[in-house]
Amino acid sequence: MKNFIIDYSSYLFFKTLAPLIRIFPVRFGYFLGARMGDIFYYADFKHRAIAYSNIKVALGNKLAPAQLRKITRNFYRVFGQNLIDILLIPKFNQEFLDEYINIEGLDNVFHAFKKGRGVIIASVHAGSWELSNIISANLGFPFSVLVRELRLPRLNKLLNSYRLEKGCRLIKRRNQTRFLLETLNNNEAIGMTVDQGGKKGALVKFFGRNASMSTGAVRIALKYGVALVPCFFTRVKGAKIKIFVEPPFEIKKTGDQEKDLRENLQRLIMVFEKYIAKYPQEYLWSNKIYKHSDQKNILLLTDDKAGHVRQAQAVARMVSSHYKEQGFDTKIESKEVKFKSRLSRVSLIFNSFFSGKFGCQGCLWCVSKALNKEAYKFLISCNPDVVISCGSNLAGLNYLLARQNLARSIVIMRPSILGVGRFDLVVIPRHDNPLKRKNVVITEGAPNLIDDDYLKEQSQRLRQLSALPAWPAGRSSQLSALSIGLLIGGDAKNFRLQEDTIRTVIKEIKTVSGKFKDDILITTSRRTSRKIENMIKQEFKDYDHCKLLIIANERNIPETVGGILGLSEIVIISPESISMISEAVTSKRHVFVFSAKGLGIKHQKFIDNFVKRKYIHLSEPSKLAEKIEDLWLNKKAVHALDDNALIIQAIKKIL
Repeated sequence: MKNFIIDYSSYLFFKTLAPLIRIFPVRFGYFLGARMGDIFYYADFKHRAIAYSNIKVALGNKLAPAQLRKITRNFYRVFGQNLIDILLIPKFNQEFLDEYINIEGLDNVFHAFKKGRGVIIASVHAGSWELSNIISANLGFPFSVLVRELRLPRLNKLLNSYRLEKGCRLIKRRNQTRFLLETLNNNEAIGMTVDQGGKKGALVKFFGRNASMSTGAVRIALKYGVALVPCFFTRVKGAKIKIFVEPPFEIKKTGDQEKDLRENLQRLIMVFEKYIAKYPQEYLWSNKIYKHSDQKNILLLTDDKAGHVRQAQAVARMVSSHYKEQGFDTKIESKEVKFKSRLSRVSLIFNSFFSGKFGCQGCLWCVSKALNKEAYKFLISCNPDVVISCGSNLAGLNYLLARQNLARSIVIMRPSILGVGRFDLVVIPRHDNPLKRKNVVITEGAPNLIDDDYLKEQSQRLRQLSALPAWPAGRSSQLSALSIGLLIGGDAKNFRLQEDTIRTVIKEIKTVSGKFKDDILITTSRRTSRKIENMIKQEFKDYDHCKLLIIANERNIPETVGGILGLSEIVIISPESISMISEAVTSKRHVFVFSAKGLGIKHQKFIDNFVKRKYIHLSEPSKLAEKIEDLWLNKKAVHALDDNALIIQAIKKIL
């Protein structure tokens, strides 16, 4: 019923409007077409967004968002004028063609006929598609055009009658191969496009990114020796059109059919790229050009908080793994975002709150004002399929960049004032009191990179660090059966890690190690105070059971946390880092968190929830030795966290 209404209304539109348009001067008709294009530009949100994102992929590394938006608008104006071409087809005659059409390189077509095996006039979906067929059919050589039947029978019949009236010979998709070969065997010309290959096309680079292109023209030229002539149409002004006819395309053969097909098609597409880059408004950008690409790009937005970075990296790895399972070649680009000031950060969140779904495409003025020039330039040049960020400060930027590129958006933690509805997926821990929504994954802890393979890899890398100054020379890197990992954090918002607390923790660990002859692996964080760092170095300077001591502010080794988790049986952690505790629990180790004053309500809620679910053992610093001994002697079971499985399941749904 829907197609019937569209078909009938389109048919009536062309039948009634076309005679009226043909009454007016030609220039007025094309002026009206440009205004129609303006209307489409402002009304057709969906296809305008697709067109802009495609233009950005193709030309965004050279042009600013405002320039890309201008090209998008000009594309719509040209599109409107192309519709006028259809209405004016009955008015076209030789006099019209002589006045409005300028052909550069027409002799190349006649030269191609000398080969005697037929000519394929190859083009892409650019310029006036209907007028190009009429022009070709009136140049003094037999010409047929391969047409795709519309799903609207009345409109299809009307358009075909226009084409036939002006000398076009049509080859329809049904029985097309036989008619194509008959036409070429008669040394005649046919028109074929080489882009928009769909599922059956071949993947070649189109402005640097793989896209599916139609193989028919190149395949025929390879198999039958048919001459192939590239042709491109551009509208100069109004009705005036210029046609560029390239010399016959050289088909190269190596004997490997599939290789020859792909390489010749790639070279042919590059011929058209130079014209599209020069006349971008002519190309049909509103189709999903890269829909069948085998490449996926992930943009990772990070801040200066190590926990946020690791959470974002964890989700990025899950997305990448899913894409790779689907056969995609995946690239992850990461950018640490630094705002010019606190005011600029707040301003960006405010602006993103009032931005519409498609309204900011081609603008990003607020982003340029909030970030430094280098970061802004990097971000507008990226073409991500997925944008990932962690923390409320980056949620607004995530939203704007995702809409700019029509990318999927994934946010970790509550997205500030924006609300969860603007994002494809939001990962929020339970202690943040999230509302249940279809696009919200509620986790017990923080997303992380931890799995068996990761722990093994990080452990192996850490073992290779025996020559580092942080690993005292002469001490064995062989660890005892019981190894204790100590992960010390530091000061956080409204929380201060006390020296007395750490001194007590150290005393308790030494008690256990002295009794069980266990080894100790220690790392601090960048948040650890200088006084606590000095205390730890002094306490373990000559302590033989300490096999590893990494002071992060002196040498921050990325493999340290994962390596310690992989090499330890028991892990002791300071209480302020949700990310670090979540990583430890996911590692399937016995995890002890020592209590400390000053934790916020939400943070304490997180700790209490983990204790309730038996993920961690909460202990007073002075009771650590006693509790570790009890756990080790009684062989208590480990209760591991598996939030990552929930996140992976949600990722598969949105991708």
